[in-house]
Amino acid sequence: MLGKCLLLFYVFFKVGLFSFGGGYAMLPMIYQEIEQFGFMPPREFSDIVALSQMTPGPVAVNAATYVGEKTAGFWGAVFATVGVALPSLILIVIVSAFLNRFKTSQAVQAVLAGIRPATVGLIASAVLFFANTSIFTNKLSLAFFRNPLHFLNLPALAICGLTILATQKWKMDPILLTVFAGVLGAFIL
Repeated sequence: MLGKCLLLFYVFFKVGLFSFGGGYAMLPMIYQEIEQFGFMPPREFSDIVALSQMTPGPVAVNAATYVGEKTAGFWGAVFATVGVALPSLILIVIVSAFLNRFKTSQAVQAVLAGIRPATVGLIASAVLFFANTSIFTNKLSLAFFRNPLHFLNLPALAICGLTILATQKWKMDPILLTVFAGVLGAFIL
């Protein structure tokens, strides 16, 4: 059991240390690690992230807690959660000590300019992961262009489209939309 807990700490410490851009940008790296160590299948991870979205706190920390609990019980949750949060704490303490120097450094600004587009790519990767586990019913291939309906979960696609429309056009509350989507999903999915 201790071995699994230490592995969870290592995996999530690495995720916390090398993932920039917050929760959704961390998800592709979390999933790669989960897949590499066989902690859980993609669909279950997708469900855990959906639950993490609905619970208070950062999505990556919540996901780490759920994965840790699923893998090694209470102590797995503790080790995974501490692992993912500890690098941020360490980096914040270090950065705050040198904040004034970092603000004006051209080298730091150049590094951040490179990290920002990578963060967009990581978030886009998370979007593709969730599309593959919720909107698409089969692994995408060239056959998609011959018969797209064979690859699409139309009710899930409708919920996705309505959510985008509701947030962009009507500026609806994301919490309300999440609850509404869950209720709608319970009836049509």
